[in-house]
Amino acid sequence: MRSATAASSAWNMVHTQIMYRARMSLQHTCCRHGHSQTAIQSANRAQGIKARSTSTALPSTQGQPLQRPNCTFGSSKSASHTQRRMRCTAATEEAGAETPQSVGEHVTPSGLPPLRLYNSLSQTKEVFTPRPDQGDAVSMYVCGVTVYSMSHIGHARVYVAFDVLYRYLQQLGYKVQYVRNFTDVDDKIITAANEQGIATQDLCQRFIREFQEDMAAVGCLEPTLEPLATEYVPDMVATIQAIIDNGHAYVAEGGDVFFDTKTLPHYGRLSRLVQDEGSAGQRVGVDARKRSPADFVLWKPAKAGEPSWGSPWGPGRPGWHIECSAMIRKLMGPLIDIHGGGRDLQFPHHENELAQSEAAACSCDKEHMAGGGKDFVRWWVHNGFVNVDSEKMSKSLGNFFTIRQAIEKYSPSALRFWLLSAHYRAAVNYTERSLEEASDRLYSLYYAVQESRTLLQGAGKEGTVEMAKAEQQVARPGGNAVMAEVHAAMQEDLGTPQAIAALSAPVTRINDLLFSKKGKRQQDRLQQVAALSTAVTATFQLLGLPITDAAASMEELRQMALKRAGLTEADVEQLIEDRATAREARDFAEADAIRARLLEKGILMMDTRGGTFWRPGVQELPS
Repeated sequence: MRSATAASSAWNMVHTQIMYRARMSLQHTCCRHGHSQTAIQSANRAQGIKARSTSTALPSTQGQPLQRPNCTFGSSKSASHTQRRMRCTAATEEAGAETPQSVGEHVTPSGLPPLRLYNSLSQTKEVFTPRPDQGDAVSMYVCGVTVYSMSHIGHARVYVAFDVLYRYLQQLGYKVQYVRNFTDVDDKIITAANEQGIATQDLCQRFIREFQEDMAAVGCLEPTLEPLATEYVPDMVATIQAIIDNGHAYVAEGGDVFFDTKTLPHYGRLSRLVQDEGSAGQRVGVDARKRSPADFVLWKPAKAGEPSWGSPWGPGRPGWHIECSAMIRKLMGPLIDIHGGGRDLQFPHHENELAQSEAAACSCDKEHMAGGGKDFVRWWVHNGFVNVDSEKMSKSLGNFFTIRQAIEKYSPSALRFWLLSAHYRAAVNYTERSLEEASDRLYSLYYAVQESRTLLQGAGKEGTVEMAKAEQQVARPGGNAVMAEVHAAMQEDLGTPQAIAALSAPVTRINDLLFSKKGKRQQDRLQQVAALSTAVTATFQLLGLPITDAAASMEELRQMALKRAGLTEADVEQLIEDRATAREARDFAEADAIRARLLEKGILMMDTRGGTFWRPGVQELPS
């Protein structure tokens, strides 16, 4: 096994070779075209990572930056201000600057009403519309994981929330470029690699694969691109140089480069935090070399045994915040529509991104940026925290759960359903009972769909015709009353709890039509069952919970319930038989006790005319 130090030495040799490229990038064009999809795939294949592309049809520019001008980066001293301005002006006239737009009459490409999305910067819900010069194209960047360990349920919260946003934007007819990065250079990565005696890149590759497996399990679509931070270090170097040239950063003794927050009077406007002399605003303590405690690092000098890259300030590696600013600018252009992440990233990470991108921008970039040339993001979107048993999730408290640990006990669909049962901006409380309740509710929904399909399939041609009509109605805006209610909920800042709640009445009605005497006599019974069950399946599809095989999904929930209970199916069947024997002997106390003991373990007995069957269940809390 190679030591981390030896592996890092080899890593350093590789990256020293890009010194020339890093220096030359200081004179590259600031709005240079990003990698094509093929280039990204080639770079990722070299790392053993597949470049991501969605299954949805995308325009020919997908995987490339959206339209943008072409000019020199920063205030390169090799070109005069007049020359730079001429290039900026020509490029701006070619691309067309962003103009104010009216959203009052906006209609989405799908014909559905627009989405009202909460913007953390304005702290209000705003009608989401693409930029006029981008047609139906929308750009979204979400901060990815630092790949040094298994992902936890807080990560599931983030990426399920933005997966729903990604899906809904596509539902509205937009062509979405969704970029989610991997941070593959960080102190925690280096520490973990040294502890395990492996190379940092080997550690990262392992946990990238683990993360992608977890995301697939909880039903997240693949982003358009998943760039690695280390692939864009030269772009980070160029961005830092531009920030220095524009007067917003300084080189400290020892080779560190710090961002000078005092040069931006509005620093702190995203998080609404006012910095004082007692707040460093970052992960580490105050460095005496800083001009202000709030200043944050852009570049760190090299240390023995750590990965490093060449730069004008000496060998080193980038600070955490600079990577997203540089990758967004390289891959997506000077302005993107949506930037997302967990609420914990709002400060300092996103606050610092906002400052960096403004400080690095050249004059033509500023003409395309929002907020009067200050903002490289139109909508900042943040999801709420995950608590565990009403306490903040923390390894030190012993209440830390990985995604893998959660789905060992609960169906991945139940985990996703539970996450969507709370609004994405609200805090969500992880308890075993909450997951059991999600499993119980999910089983009821699957059961209604499965029984509906059984009825319609048994009706032959008539059932097939009604299903076809129902599917056409669901696909048409306003064609299905249940879907109209679901879309109204989703259009109000992705109201997934309300969308799920909109299924309660339909499922009750389905069960009535399926099993009650009055329901069975309804002349339009097949039509109603088809319309209602199709709306349920369409809603689940919209939420990333496709019901391809309801019976199989029900069986998965049953098996997970048995696993949690520590029982086998034979054990449960024996208890059902024992209960039946007790009832025949009119020992109702014993029969009730057997049922109660099973329910305590999450197994609910259901008595029907056809006999007793069991399913996942939750014991009612005392009132």
